[in-house]
Amino acid sequence: MLLAVTLSALAMTMIVGVRYLLVSGAFAAATRLRHPGLYRGLDAQMRREIAWSLASAAIYGIPAGVLAWGWQAHGWTRVYRDVHAYPLWYWPVSILLYLVLHDTWFYWTHRWMHRPAVFKAAHAVHHASRPPTAWAAMAFHPIEALTGAVAIPLLVLAIPIHVAALGFVLATMTVMGVTNHMGWEVFPRFMWRGPLGGWLITASHHQRHHEQYGCNYGLYFRFWDRLCGTDRGVGDFARSHARAKAQAQQPAGGARRLAAGGGAGARRGADRAA
Repeated sequence: MLLAVTLSALAMTMIVGVRYLLVSGAFAAATRLRHPGLYRGLDAQMRREIAWSLASAAIYGIPAGVLAWGWQAHGWTRVYRDVHAYPLWYWPVSILLYLVLHDTWFYWTHRWMHRPAVFKAAHAVHHASRPPTAWAAMAFHPIEALTGAVAIPLLVLAIPIHVAALGFVLATMTVMGVTNHMGWEVFPRFMWRGPLGGWLITASHHQRHHEQYGCNYGLYFRFWDRLCGTDRGVGDFARSHARAKAQAQQPAGGARRLAAGGGAGARRGADRAA
């Protein structure tokens, strides 16, 4: 039994790690095509982001692997395979329920992470990415990674969900985590400027969190931020894109100076948060 559990945990860790490398790598490549100078001068930061993220992959993968084994061997979870086990209307409802509950967990643990002592001990690792890149989505201190790693496992123990619907939730979590940190808006304008954007979180909303720190804590939806008075609207990438264009035209040394200058405001924000 111990061998089976260990192999399942190792396999899930590999899956989480490879998924991170593929998705973040794809969006990082898209960034280089769309905004060629945006990540210039950030090579050392991106290597650090990858290292922290791969460590987080193990923290996410181990409980997921144990539960995957328990699901297969003993039916521990409420994940089901037969799509007719529940009414068909429950399939999309379960997805929305998981996203809302995961967003709730994320909002409150994220706010807790911004308490001065916890920020200094753990969350500062994530905010050390100035500005964040597509590689920063899982760049967490182990304490923060652990708070994120338990959310979905707790949900699958309590709330029924079809295996394909769970896959959709995990894919949404991955894509939103990466795209929220890319430094540009990949989604169409109506998703972040129109009425729908008033309730959904995309990069334009989360970027303001990385600029100002004490706001915009949500992951998928803005309702907790709105309800608790922590929503400060969406940011504007015009300045960072102008800087990226200038960096693309600069020699390497000049690009590094521009990148360092762009991080000064974030450092001041960190001082205020702490």
